[in-house]
Amino acid sequence: MDNFIFYFLEGFWHVLDLQAYDHILFIILLAVPFLFNGWRKLLLLVTAFTIGHSISLLLVVFGKVSFSTAYIEFLIPVTIAITALYNIFTAGRRHRDNTPWFTASIAVFFGLVHGFGFSGAFRMLAAGSDENTLLMLGEFALGIEAAQLVIVLIVLILNFIFTGLFRFSKKDWTQIISAIIFGIVIPMLIARWMW
Repeated sequence: MDNFIFYFLEGFWHVLDLQAYDHILFIILLAVPFLFNGWRKLLLLVTAFTIGHSISLLLVVFGKVSFSTAYIEFLIPVTIAITALYNIFTAGRRHRDNTPWFTASIAVFFGLVHGFGFSGAFRMLAAGSDENTLLMLGEFALGIEAAQLVIVLIVLILNFIFTGLFRFSKKDWTQIISAIIFGIVIPMLIARWMW
C-alpha cells in the first residue's frame, strides 16, 4: 500500500507542480468550455488525454521508444496553443458539441505528446525501484488522472461562478481564459523554439 501511495502521489504532484505548469494550462483549456451539465463530455476528453499519455509511458518503458527532449518540450506548448486557438474560434458554436469523438481523438494525440514529457520523471522513478514496472506505471497514471480531475473540478467551479453568478456568457468566458492562456504560452514557444 505504501508503494501505491508513493507512486500515486508522484504522479499527482508531477501534474500540480506549479514550476511545470504547462500540463495545468492544457487541462484548464480542456475544461473551460464546459459547465457541470457537460461533465460526461469533459470526462471523455480528460480520459482520452490520460489514455494518450499512458500509451506514451508504455512505449517509453516497454517499447524503448524515445524522442528528443527538445522536440517534446517544444511540442507541449504547441498543443496548448492549438487548444487555446480552437477554444477561441469555436466557443459557442453548435458543431463543437457534435464532434466528441473527433475532439477525443485529438486529446489522445496531445496526450501522447504530453506523456513523452512525463516519461523522464517516470523513468527516474522506475530505475530506482524493484517493483513491477507495469503496476508502478498504473499507480503513477492514476495520480496524474486524480490531479487532472482536481484541476477540472476547480475550473468547473470557476465556470459556474463566472457564467452563473457574474453572468459572463459561456462563449466570452471561454474565449477570455483561452486568450489569456494563449498569451502565457507564447513566451514558452519562443523559449523552446528549436530552429
